[in-house]
Amino acid sequence: MRPRELGGLIGILTYPLLHADWKHITDNSVSAFVLLLGLFSFYGRVGWAVVGWSWMMSGLWIWIAARGGNHIGFSGVIYALAAFIFFSGVIRRHYRLMSLSLVVVFLYGSMIWGVLPIQPGISWEGHLFGAIAGIILAYYYRNDGPQRPKYSWELEEEELEDPWEEEIEYEEIEKPESEENAPRVVYTFKKKEE
Repeated sequence: MRPRELGGLIGILTYPLLHADWKHITDNSVSAFVLLLGLFSFYGRVGWAVVGWSWMMSGLWIWIAARGGNHIGFSGVIYALAAFIFFSGVIRRHYRLMSLSLVVVFLYGSMIWGVLPIQPGISWEGHLFGAIAGIILAYYYRNDGPQRPKYSWELEEEELEDPWEEEIEYEEIEKPESEENAPRVVYTFKKKEE
């Protein structure tokens, strides 16, 4: 993909499929396999949307904002998947998804350095935009897919009614027909002696 060039627009769709050499392909393939396996095993159909949107979002952002040159490789999507899996587990607070988040941190925690312009010849912008896409998608899809289970003590709290909202039955007291029978209150005011 060549950023900000009209001919480079096709790269939005094709940049993850192009690689520099066999080592580049195998490195990305192993990471992609592990992350896609975790994504589809835990998130099901949401995984397809995450892969598609992360592919498009990172590609578009690379085309708009990356420095000149060629940007190739599946690593932008890999960063999006890693960020999605990690932040989705944290946002949802589901114990299984959080354990998957910890596995991703354990396996790919050093990927954080890839979003910084440390190594020449590496598209750190693709990594950064992929990670940002993953964070946005984790927040967007927070209500889709697996959710944190409700425990019995949480359900009991929801089912309890507030005792102050109960309606109290009462009986209306009829007004006396004549004022003569009504009780009278007389107040007497005495000055305080000094």
